[in-house]
Amino acid sequence: MSGVILESLLTCPMCGHAATETMPTDACQFFYECVACKALLRPKAGDCCVFCSYGSVKCPPIQEQRGCCG
Repeated sequence: MSGVILESLLTCPMCGHAATETMPTDACQFFYECVACKALLRPKAGDCCVFCSYGSVKCPPIQEQRGCCG
């Protein structure tokens, strides 16, 4: 898993709050509750997880699949 970025800045589409979160390395994260407005975020259609939809960096499985860093 060398070269994989494990932190992503998640930005809530409802209120705009951004928080740096550590991504799981062995699974996709389907839900995330915004700490500011309590909105429950789900992946957009076609994305595997909330990091791919709302994060500054794609999740580790996608990073490895594409051979890039986000």
